[in-house]
Amino acid sequence: MTIKEGDKIPEATMMTMGEKGPGPITTTKLFGGKKVAIFSVPGAFTPTCSVQHLPGFVDNADAIKAKGVDMIACMAVNDAFVMDAWGKDRNVGDKVVMLADGNGDFAKALGLELDASGFGLGTRGQRFSMIVDDGTVTNLNIEEGGAFEVSKAEVILDQLG
Repeated sequence: MTIKEGDKIPEATMMTMGEKGPGPITTTKLFGGKKVAIFSVPGAFTPTCSVQHLPGFVDNADAIKAKGVDMIACMAVNDAFVMDAWGKDRNVGDKVVMLADGNGDFAKALGLELDASGFGLGTRGQRFSMIVDDGTVTNLNIEEGGAFEVSKAEVILDQLG
């Protein structure tokens, strides 16, 4: 079943790159007691993700955080090394937390997995964005097909008021 607005975020563990290498972060720690804007891309270094989606959140990070968001996170079904390298390549700095959902466990728990095996990419996460307030989804924006319209940083800004 696909997550919807008003639902609690399911328990899952992702990875982030720290000073000592990859380390786990649970959804409880990630979303508990915070307002988080999170977006998912089908893959690091892919064209729309690299040229539009991630840069939009980097460019709008200060404005998003000024509207009460504690953290902006980008997730993809890639490993922590790839997500770290992608973040460095795109000059993310500390504006966006790069989350590796390496096995797609979080995407599956959300009901937002994507079968991209026809493109040689296996199972990935769908392109979406959401606002999560203390573990509860308040806004959910899921793209249809290969679109890039509703999950943009600008949409999140509008939803934050």
